Amino acid sequence: MKGKKELILKSIGAAFLISLGNYALLKLGTPIGPVIFAFGLLGVCYLGQNLFTGKCGFFIEDKIPFLDLMIILVVNLIAGYLFGLLYSYADPELIKTAVAKVDTWECSIPFFIKAFLCGTIMYIAVKMYREKTPLGIIFGIPLFIFCGFQHCIANVITLGVARTFDWSLVFAILGNYFGSLFFWYISRTEKTK
Repeated sequence: MKGKKELILKSIGAAFLISLGNYALLKLGTPIGPVIFAFGLLGVCYLGQNLFTGKCGFFIEDKIPFLDLMIILVVNLIAGYLFGLLYSYADPELIKTAVAKVDTWECSIPFFIKAFLCGTIMYIAVKMYREKTPLGIIFGIPLFIFCGFQHCIANVITLGVARTFDWSLVFAILGNYFGSLFFWYISRTEKTK
């Protein structure tokens, strides 16, 4: 049980770090918000927290049990939503910004593709960190935000701030998952040549 408790706590920690970055994004907008958002993933990586989008491309090679990956996802989603809700009370001005953002989301193929592309960037960013450089995070996070790509944990935090729910979250989760696995597979096949 100790292992599951640590898994859950580190998943809450990851949601909190990403929520801080998302708070900055909603508060400051572009161009500074996307740059500061990178703090969240830097914190996740340096502090060894459990972020679904940072783990899903590695769960095969790291031998992470699929159930553990799903626990990370569920805890990230619940904690992320609650942190977003907390921010909506701490800074009610964010609600309007979050609602406007959610209104642009839709359950569509283009939305899924944007989530898929975010998943590839997340895999590359974390892979580069594992290879001892934070540059993938420093450049990758602003890249996916400026391009309008969709990150499921950031999105659930925004939903919490907006005090609502949107089914596009499912598309974001699936897109992030398959995008990460896609680039893991490409990286893997390149190394076997």
